Amino acid sequence: MVMHVKHLNESDNREPQLVTATADAIVRLSSLVKSYKLGQTIVPALRGLSLELNRGEFTAVIGASGSGKSTLLNMIGCIDEPESGSIVIDGIDVLSLDDNERSRLRNQKIGFIFQSFNLVPVLTVAENVELPLLINPQVPASERRDRVHQALEDVGCSRFVRNLPDQLSGGQRQRVAIARALAGNPDLVLADEPTANLDSENSHRIIDLMLDLNARRRVTFLFSTHDEKLMGRVSRIVHIADGVIKS
Repeated sequence: MVMHVKHLNESDNREPQLVTATADAIVRLSSLVKSYKLGQTIVPALRGLSLELNRGEFTAVIGASGSGKSTLLNMIGCIDEPESGSIVIDGIDVLSLDDNERSRLRNQKIGFIFQSFNLVPVLTVAENVELPLLINPQVPASERRDRVHQALEDVGCSRFVRNLPDQLSGGQRQRVAIARALAGNPDLVLADEPTANLDSENSHRIIDLMLDLNARRRVTFLFSTHDEKLMGRVSRIVHIADGVIKS
């Protein structure tokens, strides 16, 4: 599927570049280069990295600290941009978009799961899940409620709609975070160490849940992880070292 440009910005006559991609590719990265300045030192993060993800994959990115995992996720999530190279998400050249268009693409196409859950403590579970939908004017209030209900039902947390995050266990909070990521009906979910703050039992439950959602919704999942339990159950492992894909 190639998303129509006007879905990003109906009022803008400047059209982002559409790219012909491999039929089932949802992510295509080509020759990404990125460095960061640390004091007077330039630290390379990505050194010509290329990667392609197909729709429906359940993939783990592994590598040592400083290997470029977080930078890679930030590039795919349209949070950061490279010094050179190309990023194509669902047929759209991300680097041809302005900041507002990238925000719309991120909101409409990509869900995020964080190891620290990142739930707003003063909002209820339902309000946390609804939060990313509030900035999408194309989703009316009635549809927002339906999406929130369905996402919480999918992760087994519908009974917690009125609870605050600190009334939930770690595993329950991560389930709510997954529901928030899914409420926008994304094609791609990016997860940064999603089981890092969970005990073994809850880790297995979260992995089971994500595998089930991957199968039923055909959502593409991409993780950074050190969790051997997760690595043993993904369909593909991508090794990154020194800012390039090793295997």
